[in-house]
Order: sequence, then structure tokens, then C-alpha cells
Amino acid sequence: MHATPPFDRSAAVGFSLNPLDRMSEKRDDEAFVAARRADPATRFFVLAGDQPVLKVNGEARDPLFSQVEAAGLGETVREVFLGVDPAGAALFAVTIDRALAEPLGARTELEVVDVRSIAMRGLLSAATLGELGGAKAMLDWHARHRFCANCGQPSRVAAAGWRRECDSCHAQHFPRVDPVVIMLAIDGERCLLGRQARFAPGMYSALAGFLEPGETVEDAVRREIREEAGVPCSRVAYFASQPWPFPSSLMIGCFAEAESAELVVDHNELEDARWFSRDELAAMFARTHPNSLGVPQPFAIAHHLLKAFVEEGGAVLERG
Repeated sequence: MHATPPFDRSAAVGFSLNPLDRMSEKRDDEAFVAARRADPATRFFVLAGDQPVLKVNGEARDPLFSQVEAAGLGETVREVFLGVDPAGAALFAVTIDRALAEPLGARTELEVVDVRSIAMRGLLSAATLGELGGAKAMLDWHARHRFCANCGQPSRVAAAGWRRECDSCHAQHFPRVDPVVIMLAIDGERCLLGRQARFAPGMYSALAGFLEPGETVEDAVRREIREEAGVPCSRVAYFASQPWPFPSSLMIGCFAEAESAELVVDHNELEDARWFSRDELAAMFARTHPNSLGVPQPFAIAHHLLKAFVEEGGAVLERG
């Protein structure tokens, strides 16, 4: 396990700071995993379906339970060994029946809340949020991949939760991550933002889309901007990345140099898209925009892309 380098821009983004030693070399060592599970110092994330259960202590929230506490919340449906924290304590994540979410949430000492709301409300430290995001993504993968994609028979959990195996055709299945590009097209001192109908009123954000097979990150950035807004782009510069556990994506943040300012908006994808100056974007950050327009919250990588452009302008295209 290594400390996060001070120049790692990704570490400042929500869900991205994860200090665990994943101990991947120990995942097939059943005796080791069993010993860590039984260790009194070991802690557990508990999710009722896909919603974490939190302890309530005044304004503070704590998502970590001892083995005894976790067992008292409900029977484990599935389990993943996440790794060991910097203090040497092991961390597991378990799922219990989603039907337990309501009765557990009714208890005054507990709160059951979705991961997005946890991030938006700033309920956990950056490191704990990163660990919890990884846990949600893994447990969600198990819930969605209970059957073998090769032969259709039920598969089972292996490698401490990091693999599924089919006893019928002997295929092995591993967790998937879906890469997504999220980017700002830059035209001098302006950047291109869009909004979808599902966004909060007045919020504009960076454009985004999934990578396709046989496509580079750079090609995906150029294609998505052209498809959604009709703007051709040339240079593409990487900025940072963000694990996004909804359900399990990797957001790859980039800037792109626009070759034209003319917009042809795909209204099947976007409600609106337009160019914003640095000054207008700064007003959106300061919440002083005359039309009450705003930007995504700080836990989202889009927030950091926009902030970098406000601070540096077109120089962001020189990033390496």
C-alpha cells in the first residue's frame, strides 16, 4: 500500500480516495479471510439492498459495524472482503435483505440512506466514502450477475467476493467497470456545458457518455461532443478520473479543443447546451448568476473540471 501522491488530482474527487490495501494475493486464501472475518478489530459495511446502514451519533454518522453488530442487523446475503486499512484492521462489506431497510431506518440509533445522498450531505470522510463506494459497486455487481453469462446456470461467489464461478461450465466471471468519458469542450475563454431534464433546476454540467468497443478515450471524447452538441474537436487532454458507483463506472475527465463554436444540440440527449464564459461560470460557482444557474456539487468530477477551467482557462488543454 502506498500513500496517495500529492499531485494526484483524482484523489480530490468524491469516491476516489481509498486507502485500503486490497490484499488481492490473499483473496483465495480461505483460512486467511476467515481469520480476518473473525478478528474483533475487523469492521463491516452493511447494506440493506443497495442502501448503507449508518449508526447515528448526534450529527455524526458511522457506517462501520463489528461482526456482532452486523450480524444483529440481519442475515448476510453476500459478502466481499475489501482489504485492510492503514491501521491494519480488515474491512468487509455485506448485503442484507433490502426489505430490512425500512424497519432498520425506523430505529433512532440508525439511518438507512442511499450512497448518493451520503456523498451530497457530506456525511463521511473522503476516505470512508471511497471505501463505501467500492463496496456498493462490488455488492451491486454480485446482485446483477447471479447467473453464468456463458451457460445461464447459477454462479457462486469465490475469491472472497472478487470472482464468480460456474460449477456447470467452469467459467469464471470478474467484476466489471464501465468506462465513461466526461469532458469540457474549450473555445478560447468559453466552455461548453449541457443539461438534461433530470438535472436539478438551473444546473449545467459537462457532457458525458460511455466508451464503445474499439474506441480510445480521445476518440470517445470527440465523438460524444460531436453527437450531443455538433461541435468537432481536436486536441484532448486528460484531467482526472472518478470511480462512480451507480452502479459501477469509471468517469474519465478530459478537456477538448473545439474547432467550431456552432452548436447542433441533440435534444434526445440534452435539454439544452450552450457556451459559458469563465466569468459566467465563476458566478455559477459563487451562486450569484443572474438566472440562478448552478454547477454540480463537489463530490462530482464535473465540478472539478469546471473549477479548473474557471481558474486556468484554456491552459487546461496543456495538462499532461
